[in-house]
Amino acid sequence: MPNWKSKLTTRRDCFSLFAVLAAARVASAAEAPRAADKPRLVSKVYPFDELKESKSGGNSFWSILNGETWAGCPLEVHESSLAPGASPHLPHHHAHEEMFLVREGALEVTIAGQTARIGQGGAAYVASNDEHGIKNVGETRALYFVLAIGNP
Repeated sequence: MPNWKSKLTTRRDCFSLFAVLAAARVASAAEAPRAADKPRLVSKVYPFDELKESKSGGNSFWSILNGETWAGCPLEVHESSLAPGASPHLPHHHAHEEMFLVREGALEVTIAGQTARIGQGGAAYVASNDEHGIKNVGETRALYFVLAIGNP
């Protein structure tokens, strides 16, 4: 006759071990090492009138946040304003991923040789190392947010 009590104890022990391992993973994530130049992000509100503006030619950029999430993922967010016909830079690629969220205006986004136009409320996602570029193709300034995710 099988020893059910022994099997139940083993099953209970396995579940207990799982709980201990899960707790250890959470604790190690909270204490994960991070890049010295990237502070841990904290919950915060970022009013626009408190953001620092940078200018390049006829374009403006407002840094919103730059740090690491509590899971250890580098995250940088800024808002950009491009003049009609302008691009922030030449097409390029990098290790981190990016997402563009259009607030106003129209952008032409080229990703890995494919070009599309996005307007207000539109978004574009660029995977790691895909060559990409953007250009304001509207008649007014284009306002959009950039989310850079991952290590540069």
